[in-house]
Amino acid sequence: MRRRLDYQATQLEAVLASHKVRAHIWGGTVTPRLIRFHVTPATGTRLNQLSKLSEELALSIGAASCRIRRHGATIDLEFPRQEHQPVRLLSLCEKLPPLPPCTAVLGINVEGAPMLLRLPSPDVAHVLICGTTGSGKTALARSMIASLALNNGLGDLGLVLVDPKGRGYAPLAALPHLVRPIARNIEDAVISLEWLIAAMERRDREGINGPRLVAFVDELADLLMAGGKSLERSLTRVAQRGREAGVHLVACTQKPTAAVLGSLLKSNFPVRLVGSVSSPEDAKVAAGLAGTGAELLTGRGDFILVAKGQVHRLQAAYLPEAEIPEVVDRVRAGRTMHLRGEAGSGVIRRAVGWTGQLASLRRIK
Repeated sequence: MRRRLDYQATQLEAVLASHKVRAHIWGGTVTPRLIRFHVTPATGTRLNQLSKLSEELALSIGAASCRIRRHGATIDLEFPRQEHQPVRLLSLCEKLPPLPPCTAVLGINVEGAPMLLRLPSPDVAHVLICGTTGSGKTALARSMIASLALNNGLGDLGLVLVDPKGRGYAPLAALPHLVRPIARNIEDAVISLEWLIAAMERRDREGINGPRLVAFVDELADLLMAGGKSLERSLTRVAQRGREAGVHLVACTQKPTAAVLGSLLKSNFPVRLVGSVSSPEDAKVAAGLAGTGAELLTGRGDFILVAKGQVHRLQAAYLPEAEIPEVVDRVRAGRTMHLRGEAGSGVIRRAVGWTGQLASLRRIK
């Protein structure tokens, strides 16, 4: 592996030099899903020169694609691995330090550190998960649900699940954190949202915000098209007023256009989790900003997190259906991970030792 990575770094430098781009590869990171090379360009090098060479760089090392991102004075070249490994949710949770309340486990970032999302943070509140079919939206939402149930007691968290397909969240129906049965049709979805609004209004009157209530909605665009304006108004009210009352919304959809979701509903999701999309235009719509490179994501749990204009790439934690009964049994038996840490920022990253560093593989010349 070490020799191959060193050889690939030399090949990449040769491609850059052949196009008169002076740059030095000095290190990088290996994760279960991708390989990232750190590049320091010479003074005066224009970033668009590198961007135009993405196909040539990928071809030189036999990779499917090359995603180019800037971090400070360093340029990162990201290539998907041919033999990627899943990030198992239960294994990751066992390695984690104490978590703040109502913090969902997302997966690991490109440095191999866990990505955690603290829903009560003022910068988070509500989350929109986007991506094409097969990108892993529902699987990521399931992992978030399971991690919340594993790390929060019944007195700290309540879950509301809306699943129009009737299959995405069905394996989690026995979780004791569910405050209502899973909504599997429009009528049930309307009732669940009205219940949430009533709880939100009662909490506003009483000046309380706990226990936290988190609503997970799958196939949001399809639900809105079938449910019409009344359902959209209910979702918008939850998105606009829910945070202060301790009510949070996590919604999955393929393409979050304003025409489908409505501008008011769309503007109330400050955090986006974007999986693979088909074009740069769709990437801009899904992420809410241009130039994220989401069209180069490889699917099956390969995501970017977009928050406050910053982009973080991650491999989503995966919970196989065969392991869901173990999670449910553990939670029902009261063996939750009652771990509590300091309440920090919305996006939390802590090193766990999942990655192999490449910095020592290249001498700084």
